[in-house]
Amino acid sequence: MNTLDTHSAQGATPDPGLVAGQAIVASLKDIRKTYYMGALSVEVLHGISLDFYAGDYISVMGPSGCGKSTLMNILGCLDQATEGKYFLGNEDTSQMEDDELSSIRGARLGFIFQSYNLIQQLDVLENIEMPLFYQGFSESESHEIAMELAERVGLQDRVDHKPFELSGGQQQRVAIARALAVDPLIILADEPTGNLDSKSGAEILKLFDELHGQGKTLIMVTHSDELAERTMREIRLIDGTVESDERLHA
Repeated sequence: MNTLDTHSAQGATPDPGLVAGQAIVASLKDIRKTYYMGALSVEVLHGISLDFYAGDYISVMGPSGCGKSTLMNILGCLDQATEGKYFLGNEDTSQMEDDELSSIRGARLGFIFQSYNLIQQLDVLENIEMPLFYQGFSESESHEIAMELAERVGLQDRVDHKPFELSGGQQQRVAIARALAVDPLIILADEPTGNLDSKSGAEILKLFDELHGQGKTLIMVTHSDELAERTMREIRLIDGTVESDERLHA
């Protein structure tokens, strides 16, 4: 394994020579996150600095309470750092208002959750179309894109089914198609196989491998060493700092 860099709480910068030619799609600069409960304050991220590159396939690992979820929430523009800067593309999100964060989140990020987060009242096609609707695509454009994505994840024969009529693996395929709908800059996945049996999980990971092969940038939180070994780069957190950041594959 080639060590990219081990970031300390002071926030080291990775060696650009190891990722030559790859554009930076997201960058965290000395990120700190503190939660306040009355007079009590708890800092859960301690000066994290990381760069994420186009085409990266990254696993984020660490024990419960290490800050993985908080880090992903910041990367997903679902929360903001208390201190530091987060650049998504060339945009500094650090001082954005909620409506600006919502806009950039919808246009530049795709989300895949452990629990799928599908709308039960909508069928497969309508769930895939949701991000497109919010981005102002026409009905015909949305339908065409959603059909293409349903076929891409192998659900072209299930487009009129509701989520509760699908298996867990099929529901996660819908979630992946939905995440791809706006051609996001980054896809964020939180324990994407956590609720699946081994066969369905393997099928989802094969889809992830294919997305990586197509040049998509994926960042995945996982507790599984087996899943992490499939990725290009492994970031391990401990106590709100980056313990290690290693490139697993060239």
